[in-house]
Amino acid sequence: MGKALIIGAGGVASVVVHKCCQNPEVFEEICIASRTVSKCDALKEKLKEGKTKISTASLDADNTEEVIALINQFKPDIVINVALPYQDLTIMDACLATKVDYLDTANYEPLDTAKFEYKWQWAYKEKFEKAGITAVLGCGFDPGVTGVFSAFAMKHYFDEIKQIDILDANAGDHGYPFATNFNPEINIREITANGSYFEKGQFIETEPLEIKRVYNFPEIGNKDIYLLHHEEMESLALNIKGIEKIRFWMTFSEKYITHLRVLENVGMTSIEPIDFEGQKIVPLQFLKAVLPDPASLGPRTKGKTNIGCIYQGTKNGEDKTYYVYNVCDHEECYKEVGSQAISYTTGVPAMIGAMMVLQKKWKKPGVFNVEEFDPDPFMEALNKWGLPWKEEFAPTLVD
Repeated sequence: MGKALIIGAGGVASVVVHKCCQNPEVFEEICIASRTVSKCDALKEKLKEGKTKISTASLDADNTEEVIALINQFKPDIVINVALPYQDLTIMDACLATKVDYLDTANYEPLDTAKFEYKWQWAYKEKFEKAGITAVLGCGFDPGVTGVFSAFAMKHYFDEIKQIDILDANAGDHGYPFATNFNPEINIREITANGSYFEKGQFIETEPLEIKRVYNFPEIGNKDIYLLHHEEMESLALNIKGIEKIRFWMTFSEKYITHLRVLENVGMTSIEPIDFEGQKIVPLQFLKAVLPDPASLGPRTKGKTNIGCIYQGTKNGEDKTYYVYNVCDHEECYKEVGSQAISYTTGVPAMIGAMMVLQKKWKKPGVFNVEEFDPDPFMEALNKWGLPWKEEFAPTLVD
């Protein structure tokens, strides 16, 4: 059916590649491109026996001209961007120049400021419309599946949704005293930034990790959850009818929080360059270099994740609650694709989103967040491709 250029060769990219190769009717040919071409070659070697034709390329995704040249050479039907969020705009520019559809899993953020917002990418709406191509933003799990869940809830169960609580729990244990489950730079920037929640038309800011609750998650039990800012709140606030309040919660253990506070107190989480022995280094980038590579956590991680959304609203004038979630097992994911559940829960939706575009189920000119498309074929695909969901109609609410 189509050709996909996959930019990136980290943990999430590895899952996307595995999943595309499991789905050769849709992904007849893929090209894996990254600055470290040896990682691309290693992935190709692992998967070369399948029906999907695989090629690799060396690519500096910061360089739009290089991306354009590769697109012109490979001629993909879609570009799946699972590189770094700093590179979203250069890749979008290349897709515009070549009139090729685009999909990513994380919003653009500038290198020098920890920002989690869509304004830079939304600014491309008109250009993509004029070019007649589709850009799908944030098609991982959160953002991503959480937006699909929201569109599904709205379509099938509610006339109006008043409140959304997004809950992201990782009960996995990798045995290290401190490590991050995805890119340490992005992960630590996200957690050390101010929290915020949406209420009555505005975002209310909180101190980092200021608001804490305990929630009893299906299949993994009681966990400490902390209120964070997360970019999908920004698009859901615009796209979900009747919304009054949105909060995003993530679990962290006490051990994790203690390590993080110490690192923050000694300046290791700063993104301000410092002079060290005649050269400038960014402390957070140095910390990333000394922490375990998230891709190495797969074989060590045991336990489960639970990510989902609780909705409160009305249907036919009556109050209604609805909880939809996925539980994913780290060890099962590793057995299947050689990655832990954090990469798996991001990579599978990226493949499904690209499939939706190639199958023309999510194909319209412009720049879109996932909740702006029909959720039904995506929800069906989640069950088929490894992220089955469950639902409850009388969940415990977060107070």
